[in-house]
Amino acid sequence: MSDAKNGAGERHLGLFLDMMAAERGASANTLAAYRRDLKGLAQFLERKGESLGTASAYNLHAYMVALNQRDMAASTAARHLSSQRRFFKFLQAEGLREDDPSVGLKRPRLQRPLPKLLSFEETERLIAAAHDLPQDSDKQAHDRLRTICLIEVLYATGLRVSELVGLPRRAARGDRRMLMVRGKGGRERMVPLSEPAIRALAAWRALVPEAEAFLFPARGKSGHLTRQRFAQILQRLATAAGLPPARISPHVLRHAFATHLVEHGADLRAVQHMLGHADISTTQIYTHILEERKKALLRDAHPLAVGDLPNG
Repeated sequence: MSDAKNGAGERHLGLFLDMMAAERGASANTLAAYRRDLKGLAQFLERKGESLGTASAYNLHAYMVALNQRDMAASTAARHLSSQRRFFKFLQAEGLREDDPSVGLKRPRLQRPLPKLLSFEETERLIAAAHDLPQDSDKQAHDRLRTICLIEVLYATGLRVSELVGLPRRAARGDRRMLMVRGKGGRERMVPLSEPAIRALAAWRALVPEAEAFLFPARGKSGHLTRQRFAQILQRLATAAGLPPARISPHVLRHAFATHLVEHGADLRAVQHMLGHADISTTQIYTHILEERKKALLRDAHPLAVGDLPNG
């Protein structure tokens, strides 16, 4: 492919990302995902002698087939499809190409996997491990209170990990029983706090200097604790709690929060609001978890499940 075509594709991609940031308020993570998805498509098209600006419907379909052959998760394949649709619709709207080759593309029909499960008892063990951390030195005491605050707030609210680590210091001001959270697309929502989370927030905030912008400050570029660092903290807690570290992540705790709420009869719309889901269908995955658990209970405990009829 010529350098001119490569350059045009890069310019088109840059314009698209600028639009998504300015007009749609896309987050840095969302923009990075779009760039990654479309760069992968551009590399595929280059091998076919095409570019992002000249892509044919045939090769877009071939790319989706290639993605599905990698045993890619349905959600990831659907995100690739969404990236293509948004991008080519933008090119057509801006007059950068006459047609939209993504119009005929179809969403991959793959079963959505259920989230990893963490029982209430396992969650309690994880939280207890945070409270049992050593505090023999000032640094240990500091890190212990931060860890307790992170895990208590996460399990009390079901925040996305980016929302949690990026909480401003003012979010925990006073004896508030609610947190104001800015989520995807800049949308704000109020989430209630549990008593343990309120106590943990008060204890931790007392150690955070007033001049700090974030509740969990750090020296890195972002100014706050990174998602990767928090994931490492959880891995160590899992080991201390006797749980397989591979099963524990910030997202698994978010799922635990939602699953346990639904198990105890919480209204699905309320759970949707607390999680910050734009569509109720995303939240309905937790009803599927309960259905699967009921099926497992019937299969394992019902006297007829093994196919034998009772005597008499």
